Amino acid sequence: MDHFFRFEQEFIESLHCIPMIVRFKLDTCGVKLKLMHWNQFTSQEKQVLINMACQTQEEVKIYRDFLETLVTEKTGTPAKSLPIDDNPPWFNSEHIPVEIQEKATEFNKKISLEKWDKLTPLQRFALIKLSRPSHENSNFFPALEEFNL
Repeated sequence: MDHFFRFEQEFIESLHCIPMIVRFKLDTCGVKLKLMHWNQFTSQEKQVLINMACQTQEEVKIYRDFLETLVTEKTGTPAKSLPIDDNPPWFNSEHIPVEIQEKATEFNKKISLEKWDKLTPLQRFALIKLSRPSHENSNFFPALEEFNL
């Protein structure tokens, strides 16, 4: 369970939503995985995607190849590719994205650079994803609390 955030607890047992750790890996390997794809995977396949390493160039390629094969097997068509950011903002501990600060302000919070720096890249990734207008944002405030912000 150390792969998951507390704000994800409502769906972790069933894994009916794509957890942040997998979403992080999707952005790392450049694969667009739809929820309907995710929900066609078995529990065991989901666990593999959660636990599989995806950091080094070799691991990223293995993860991508495994995921693309899995999606094609389940749906008959390959997953779409996403551009891979060579310098994603969640790895930048010296700059807080404006959308994070704006979203935090909605909850009367201000994130200091010192606290941003202490977050892991996965925590920063989660806040970035949860602050986007296209996301339902219901977990942004619980994430702030969980990360002691």
